[in-house]
Amino acid sequence: MNVWSRLGRVVGSMAVVALLGVGPALAQSGADAEDLALAREYARKGEFAKAELLFSQLPDELQFNGTVLPEYLRTMQEMRHFKEAEKLARKAQRRRPEDPIVGILLGRVLDSSGDKAGAAKQYERVVSGLKSDQVLAVAADFQEHQQLDWAEKVYLRGRALAHNDIEYAPQLIQLYTRQPGTERLLAETLRLLQQDERQLPFVRNMLQNSLREEKDFDALEKLLLNNVQQHPEQGSYSELLLWLYVQRKDFTGALVQARALDRRTRSEGSRVLDLAAIALRNHDYESAIAGYEYVVREYRGGQFYGMARQLLLQAREEQVRNTFPVDVAKIRTLLSEYQQLLTEFGATSPYRADILRNMAELHAFQLGEKDKAMTLLQEAISQPRANPETVDRAKLTLADLYLLRAEPWEATLLYSQVEKSHKDSPLGYDAKLRNARLSYFAGDFKLAQGHLDILKEATSREIANDAMQLSLLITDNTAMDTAGVALRDYAATELLVFQNKLPEAMRGLDALVQKYPGHALQDEAWYLKAQLQRRTSDYAGAVQTLARITENPKYDVLSDDALFLAASIQEENLQDREKAQELYQRVITKYPGSIYVAEARKRFRKLRGDAVN
Repeated sequence: MNVWSRLGRVVGSMAVVALLGVGPALAQSGADAEDLALAREYARKGEFAKAELLFSQLPDELQFNGTVLPEYLRTMQEMRHFKEAEKLARKAQRRRPEDPIVGILLGRVLDSSGDKAGAAKQYERVVSGLKSDQVLAVAADFQEHQQLDWAEKVYLRGRALAHNDIEYAPQLIQLYTRQPGTERLLAETLRLLQQDERQLPFVRNMLQNSLREEKDFDALEKLLLNNVQQHPEQGSYSELLLWLYVQRKDFTGALVQARALDRRTRSEGSRVLDLAAIALRNHDYESAIAGYEYVVREYRGGQFYGMARQLLLQAREEQVRNTFPVDVAKIRTLLSEYQQLLTEFGATSPYRADILRNMAELHAFQLGEKDKAMTLLQEAISQPRANPETVDRAKLTLADLYLLRAEPWEATLLYSQVEKSHKDSPLGYDAKLRNARLSYFAGDFKLAQGHLDILKEATSREIANDAMQLSLLITDNTAMDTAGVALRDYAATELLVFQNKLPEAMRGLDALVQKYPGHALQDEAWYLKAQLQRRTSDYAGAVQTLARITENPKYDVLSDDALFLAASIQEENLQDREKAQELYQRVITKYPGSIYVAEARKRFRKLRGDAVN
C-alpha cells in the first residue's frame, strides 16, 4: 500500500471515529474504527453473535468507552453470556470506580441474569454513593430505561444531599405524572407550593395533565381544604382550590374561594367578576348571579360597580330566557329593571348602548315587539360615547331583526359592514357566521360553505365549533343529494325557529320526517323537535322524542346530546331526580369522551347528595 493510500485510510478512519463519538485518542487504528462501526451495525440488525465477536476484538480502551460499553454489554446479554458480561462490567467498574453509570450497567447485567436481589443491592450502592453533581445524569439514565422507582430514589438522595425539602421537586413531580397513583404527586406539588408560591402555574399545569379520575380530584380537594384551614395565610392554596373547582365546574365552591381571594388581595371584586363570567358561560346562572350580587353589594361606588350592575341583569336575563317555558312576566320585570338602570346611570353613561341592546333583544325575541326593538337599537347605534364594538353588536342584532321581518338584503348588508370593520377579530367572525347562517336559511349552501370554510379556522373556539357543526350538516346532507332538497326543508324549519314561530316549526319537522323516511336528517329533526317541545312545556313528549335517538344505535352522532338533554328535562322540568341520576350516569359511562361528561358528573354528584362546598 503506497503512502497516499495509507494516508487516505487514516483520514477516513478519523472521520468514522468522529461520527462514532468515541474521540480520536481511543481509536488505535483505522481497523478498530471500522470494526466498531460494523459491530454496531450487526447489533442494530439483531446479529448479536457477529457483533459480540467484533466488540471483543476491540482494544480495552475502546471497549470501556462510555458510549461503547453499554452496547457491548447489551450484546452479551442478548447472547445470554451473563457471566462474561458481569466480568466485563466489574472490570470497567475497577477502572472507573467514581462513575455511577458503570455501576448501573453492572446492576442491569445482574438483573437480566435473574439476580434481582444482587441488582437491587448494586443500585442501592450507586444511589448511596452519589455526589450532588451526579444526581441529574443518573436519574436521567434510570428514567431512560423506565426504572422510575430508582429514578425517584436518586432524586430523594439528591434532596438529602442538598438539605432542602423541595430540591428536585419539579423533576419528581414530572416523574410522578408517569407513575400510577396520585398520592405522591399531590404531596409533592403541595409541598413545593407551600415553600414557593411562584410555582403555582407549574403545579396547575402538572395537575391538569395528570388528574383523570374523580377520586383523584376528590383527594386533591380534601388536601387543599385541610391546607387552607391550617395555613389561611397561604394564598396559593386558595388559588389552587379555586382552579380545581373551576376544572370540575363546581362554581358554587369556586365562588367561595374567589370571594376569599378577593378580600385577601383587595382586588375590588375583579376576581369574583372573572369567576362569575366563567359560571355564566357554563350556564350556572345561580353562581353567576351570586358573584355579581357580591360585587354590587360589597363595592358600591367602586370601579367595577357599574359593570357588575349591568352584568347582574344580563345573568338574570340569561336565566329567564333559558328556563322553559319562558316567563313573560319575568321578561317585563327585567325590562323595568333595565329602565331603572338607564335612569341611574344617566344619558351619558358608557354602558347605555349595551343596556339598550339588551332591552331590544328582549322586546324582539321574547315579546315579539320588533318595532320597539328597532327603535332601541337605532338609539344604541347613535350613542356618542358608545364603544365602537358595542355599536357593531347592536348592528348585528338589528340585522337579525331584519331577518325576522323577512328582509334578508338589509340583514346581509349590516352583517357585511360589521365583518368588514372587524376583520380577523371575534366580532367579525360572528358577523361572517351570521352571514353564513343567512345563506343557509335561504338554501344557498355553496355560499354558506364558503363562509364556513374560513370560519373553521377562527380564533374563537365557540365560533369555530358552530361553523364546523353547520359545515358538517351541509356536507353530510349534500353528499348524496347534491341539490340538498331535504336540507332546504330543514333549513326553512330552522328559520321558523329563529323567527320564534314554534308551532309552525314543529309542523315542519313532522312533515320532513314523513316526507324523507330514513334520511340522515331524521335524528337532527327529532333532536330539534325535542328542544321545541321542551320550550313549549311538552316535557313528556320531548323525552319520548329523544328516546327515538338514544334507543336507536344508528343515531350515534347525537346520542350523547339527546341523552344529556333527556336527563336535564327529568331533573329540571319533570323533577324526577332518580331518573335524571340514572341518565347522567349513562352519559358518564357510555360516552366518556363527550363534552357533556364534566357537567353530567357534577349534576350526578349533586343528585346523589354529595357535599356541596
